[in-house]
Amino acid sequence: MQPGIHRTDGTDPEEASGLLEAEDTLDDLRGVRDVLDTGWSPPERPWAVDDWGTTEAEESAGESLDGRLARELPDGAADEGDGLGDTTDTDGELLDDEVGDERAGRLVDADDGGTEDRDDELWARDAGIDGAAASAEEAAVHVVRDRDR
Repeated sequence: MQPGIHRTDGTDPEEASGLLEAEDTLDDLRGVRDVLDTGWSPPERPWAVDDWGTTEAEESAGESLDGRLARELPDGAADEGDGLGDTTDTDGELLDDEVGDERAGRLVDADDGGTEDRDDELWARDAGIDGAAASAEEAAVHVVRDRDR
């Protein structure tokens, strides 16, 4: 193609590098002004060259079950955590013995609202878990047993 002549789609082949400029892309260019200045680091060694099935002969012959089982890696042992609570992937969330494990149901007034409540304390009874989905507040209420029982 002669210099100065554009293709029918309006693009100049000398300017069409196929790479977007920094303002036209969502990629993080790590402070590089020109897209062509970004580098690429090859892997330490080629990927999958030692794997089964990379040659045409291996692919056509297929792999035996014994070969597949020999390449299997056993699952790693589960992380026991740090012994601080019930999570293994955090710094530990201490278990609180003040909070029960059993979820409470709907709490209703102990006297079913029949009389005016003049007590300084609030008393309620557990009416059981509602058949519908509980709100976040209701799901947060748990039963705490008395220690002397």
